[in-house]
Amino acid sequence: MKTLSLKLDDDVFEDVEYITKRKKIARNRYINEALEFYNAYQKRQILAKRIAYEADLVKEESMNVLRDFDSLIDED
Repeated sequence: MKTLSLKLDDDVFEDVEYITKRKKIARNRYINEALEFYNAYQKRQILAKRIAYEADLVKEESMNVLRDFDSLIDED
């Protein structure tokens, strides 16, 4: 486990304190869970952008293949 020193905005810190006291969990555990959740969200965002980029790369070729299939069907 790594040690990290960070500065929080006062309102963020107050929210963390309020929630951790009500839930009776350690501040460290709460922040770890929050970061784990946010990291998963960010990874999904990155993947979505990558998929969209890759889809744009193959879009034109996919349309060409579909036109070829349509022309084969029209020949029958």
